Amino acid sequence: MVRRCAFVLRALSIVMLAGCASRLPAAPPAKAVSVCPAAGFNFQGAFQQGGLVLGTAPEGTVSLFLDGQPLRMAKGRSFLLGFGRDHRANAVIEARLADGSVQRLPITIAARVWDIQSLPTLPRGTTPTPEFLKRRAAELAQINAARTIQSDSQGWRQAFVWPVIGRISGVFGSQRIYAGEPGAPHSGVDVARPTGTPVVAPADGVVILAAAAPFSLEGNLLMIDHGMGLNSAFLHLSRIDVKVGDRVARGQRVGAIGATGRATGPHLHWSMKWQDERIDPAPLAGAMPAQ
Repeated sequence: MVRRCAFVLRALSIVMLAGCASRLPAAPPAKAVSVCPAAGFNFQGAFQQGGLVLGTAPEGTVSLFLDGQPLRMAKGRSFLLGFGRDHRANAVIEARLADGSVQRLPITIAARVWDIQSLPTLPRGTTPTPEFLKRRAAELAQINAARTIQSDSQGWRQAFVWPVIGRISGVFGSQRIYAGEPGAPHSGVDVARPTGTPVVAPADGVVILAAAAPFSLEGNLLMIDHGMGLNSAFLHLSRIDVKVGDRVARGQRVGAIGATGRATGPHLHWSMKWQDERIDPAPLAGAMPAQ
């Protein structure tokens, strides 16, 4: 069978898309196959650090891989790709087709410039106590367990909305350098509003974690799975209005802004992950609407 091997790539634009999944197993060794340049892939999104891309695999694709790791493929051969803050510049998408052929597409992930602040006279922080480390380990176990939940939500297909409208007070990827020692990069976007301001679901999803008591860092933590390995987390809430297992709709109230956990004032911290990659929520939701 002769397969047309022209690569078709639609113009890349930030897609307003919006789950939590366990790491998938490594790809099995491939049999001897014919390989040609990739044809029939289509993409919407940003091939950049912190970006999320919605793709469509070529017709006839039976399995899909990113750098040798399996990718989930939904109805219509749709799939997601996510690239963390410090993702390397190159990756390869591989589609294995029913006729035995393989189409491999090298992709380039654009680097972004991050907001880096140097604080040469300020130490990073105090050494955590054994009591804190024990508590933190239990909290992280809850978070990691939540992220193994794989729902059938289709929220990932939707255009995302801002969970709250207000002043953006913190951006994804920013970082402070304390006396030469790097702090952890900011994992999401912060929106400053008064305590009690309603927070809504940015897309359809299933609640996978609703903290029964404030976590040490996140405070009242809510996590929503949007399907296909994509999930949202909402930190520092003053209240949570949903429970684990609830299905929520885009725009539905799920909680309220607060300053619980490690927060210097009332705000919403919204972070997202696709599988193990941290994603910038702001491009998915688009420009912040006027208040």
